[in-house]
Amino acid sequence: MRIEANSPEEYISKIPEDRQPVMTKLREVINTNLPVGFKEVMSYNMIGWVVPHDKYPAGYHCDPKLPLPFMNLASQKNFIAFYHMGIYATPELLDWFVGEYPKYVSTKLDMGKSCIRLKKMDQIPYELIGELVAKMTAQDWIDKYESEIKR
Repeated sequence: MRIEANSPEEYISKIPEDRQPVMTKLREVINTNLPVGFKEVMSYNMIGWVVPHDKYPAGYHCDPKLPLPFMNLASQKNFIAFYHMGIYATPELLDWFVGEYPKYVSTKLDMGKSCIRLKKMDQIPYELIGELVAKMTAQDWIDKYESEIKR
C-alpha cells in the first residue's frame, strides 16, 4: 500500500482509521527508545529512521545522496510492517528477538529478513519493539553496515 506523504503525521492521517492509534503508538515507542544519532524522516514512502549525512556523510551505498537507512514503519494492506536492518545484519540480535517474541505475544512470529509483520492490532509487542530499537546505536549500525553490507 503506497501512501504519498511529506511527514510522519501526514502519513498516519492517510492510513485506515483503525490503524492510526497503533501506528501512532509504535512511532512514539520507537522515538522514545531511539538512540541518539538517528533521525526520523519519510523514506521510501514510509516513516523511516536513518543515520543522517551529518553523522555518516558517505550515505547509502546504493544511492549516496540518500542517508543510511535503518528502520521503517509502514501500513500495508493486511498488516503493519516494521523493518529493522539491525535484525537483518546481526544474527545475535535476530536470535534475541526471536527468543523474546513468544514472551510477549501468543501468536506465531511472522517475519522476513528485516520485516516484522504485525497482523493483530491488539497484540503488538510495544515493549519488545522498544527494547529492540534501543539495542543498536547509530555508530553500531554504521560499523555493522561497513563491515557486513557495504562492500
